[in-house]
Formats: sequence, structure tokens, C-alpha cells
Amino acid sequence: MSTQKFNEERLLNILLAPQISEKATYVAELNEQVIFRVASDATKPEVKAAVEKLFNVTVDSVQISNVKGKQKRFGRYMGARKDWKKAYVCLAAGQEINFAASEQG
Repeated sequence: MSTQKFNEERLLNILLAPQISEKATYVAELNEQVIFRVASDATKPEVKAAVEKLFNVTVDSVQISNVKGKQKRFGRYMGARKDWKKAYVCLAAGQEINFAASEQG
């Protein structure tokens, strides 16, 4: 899949934020994967094209998981947080995205 197939503006709005947690760091070290919070209507080819365009890396594969929002109580009313989508992006061998370095610069 090439990045020319998708709208440039759409690709810039696909990735919402990197998911930085203990599990994300463990997965990154073990499988050379990076976890992103993505738009709820994003597809695997769109996520792949967006990551390749924004970070200039080669992406091997993408796995997407839907995360259900938690049920929360607001006083005497029950509410729910929004559902969201998470993408596990597997990078090619030797490639990496370093978020810690980009935050300081």
C-alpha cells in the first residue's frame, strides 16, 4: 500500500497519540512494536500509511484493537467513557521511533 492512495489531510488526523505505558514499553522492546491511540474509524492500511509518512519508518504489520470505555459513576448517575481504538504497529527490523527524544527537542 502506498501513501498516495490516501488523502494527506486524513493521514495527519489518523494518529491521535502514542500510548506510553509499562505494557507499551515491554511490547516495544520484545516485538519492535509501537502502540498508538488512533481515530475510531481508522483502518489498518491508513494507520500503516500514516506512520510511514509521519515518522519515515518502514512498517511490517498493524494490529488494531477496540478498547471499550469504562462504566463510571457520576454522583447517582451511571455514565460511560468513550470507546477508543488502539493500533499495534510492528516496525521493520532495525527501525525505531523514539518519543522521549522528540519531546525534549
